[in-house]
Amino acid sequence: MGPLAARPALAARAYEIADTWPPFTEHDLVGSALLGRVVHEFPEYCVVATDGDRVVARGLSVPYDAELDGREETPDQGWDRVLGWAFRDRAADRPTTVASALEITIDQDYLGRGLSYRMLDAMRRTVAAHGHRSLLAPVRPNAKHRHPRVPMTEYVRRTREDGLPADPWLRVHVKAGGTIEKVAPASMTFSGSLEQWRSWTGLPFDRTGDVEVPGALVPVRCDTEHDHAVYVEPNVWVRHAL
Repeated sequence: MGPLAARPALAARAYEIADTWPPFTEHDLVGSALLGRVVHEFPEYCVVATDGDRVVARGLSVPYDAELDGREETPDQGWDRVLGWAFRDRAADRPTTVASALEITIDQDYLGRGLSYRMLDAMRRTVAAHGHRSLLAPVRPNAKHRHPRVPMTEYVRRTREDGLPADPWLRVHVKAGGTIEKVAPASMTFSGSLEQWRSWTGLPFDRTGDVEVPGALVPVRCDTEHDHAVYVEPNVWVRHAL
């Protein structure tokens, strides 16, 4: 387990992981355009875990300049926004002020082995090695899909008796030293025709209104009159001091 930059030959294999992402998440326009390039253009901010020659986990992060006019460290358009900023700043050769995680993905066969904690620790160390004082993360709470009608602002306040977040993935971040800062209400946006949403989900999308989609953190808004549906996913900004 370690930085991808030290093992560049693994870059092409980092996306071969059998993941558990809902199928519709492949259709975020920003992610579709840029996510596959992260391991090649930002390998020094990515980490991988292997079992022999097999990549069994990946952790992706990117740096950006949060001090430009009109920007902030934790934008409301979370994941989509920081991914776009990172590539724009790299193209303009701007200095960067902060790094944000994009994802930690574990192969299905390796879930439940504590890899998420180790990958987060490896990402924290990798980002710190580049002089950053914080690792930010627009976290996608992994049990929120079971409560799609609950506002994210309410969901993040749910805790266990020990005071830790009720959500397992938020709990991993907090136990690792992260601090929940705020909700990113429009972190990722997925839009498409109703026929596209039917193909992505297997659901009819034949009535105007909110549609609960398996794996979605909030309902998808369907508009039959205008033949489109839009899913705006909220995430949770967590800060890790390094």
